[in-house]
Amino acid sequence: MAISASMVKELRDKTGAGMMDCKNALNENDGDIEAAVDWLRAKGIAKADKKSGRTAAEGLVGVASEGSKAAIVELNSETDFVARNDAFQAMVSGVAKAALGTDGSNDALNAADLGGKTVADTITGNIATIGENMSLRRAAVMEVSSGAVASYIHNAISDGLGKIGVLVALESTGDAAAVAAIGRQVAMHVAATNPLAATKDDMDAEVVEREKNIFIESARESGKPENIIEKMVEGRIRKFYEENVLLSQTFVIDGENTVEQALKNAEADAGAPITLKGFTRFQLGEGIEKEVDDFAAEVASMAGN
Repeated sequence: MAISASMVKELRDKTGAGMMDCKNALNENDGDIEAAVDWLRAKGIAKADKKSGRTAAEGLVGVASEGSKAAIVELNSETDFVARNDAFQAMVSGVAKAALGTDGSNDALNAADLGGKTVADTITGNIATIGENMSLRRAAVMEVSSGAVASYIHNAISDGLGKIGVLVALESTGDAAAVAAIGRQVAMHVAATNPLAATKDDMDAEVVEREKNIFIESARESGKPENIIEKMVEGRIRKFYEENVLLSQTFVIDGENTVEQALKNAEADAGAPITLKGFTRFQLGEGIEKEVDDFAAEVASMAGN
């Protein structure tokens, strides 16, 4: 099939590979973007990109907490200038607090009360006042029966507002302050490492199978015999889990223990077992592509090759 410039651009944005490598990968895979990504990775030309997209949308991520419950929201705007606007920041904080009274769905949050108006009407009013398009992109609410839902905002521009936000839910009957303290550290870890799943069992089986197939093809490229390839793949899958499963990752706070062991160690201060119930991580604009103004020149250059 004919390979368009937009297809090459999309593949390049996903992989960071060169223009001609992307074009060749698409030609080899009949224009299938995901198959081309795997082809490039198997050839060692591109690395895994678990974010699957480019962060480009502006706005803010906001968090709010109440007892053993916390909420996180993402509101988008057209420019970063708006994110520094006091009115916009106040609105995001208000929306995060309003989310605490909902199930975390966009429909419920848009209909929630915020100062006598619905969240949806509040956003519409701010569009008229500030003069820039805005939208509620997503929200989530986490709650535990006992323990803590810790929150963390990376590089906060104001209290509870920034571009990366994390919630970590820990179930425990132990000392609430101790549980909250380790929860915040784990939330900081999640902000830094962006794990794909909380536990090995939570990992998407399709994602694991895809990684396994890529490892197999990459190993075969080296010309190793099948029995060696099998051992190589086992080792790489084990490393994949270590790098992408939260409990199996090396805890960035101490650089020695796994997150699972760090939680175990914290049980001494809490005076009771601590169980990780899950996490939520929002990065502003994650998965939304940004237009590249000078792409036409790159396409023209590629066409001349």
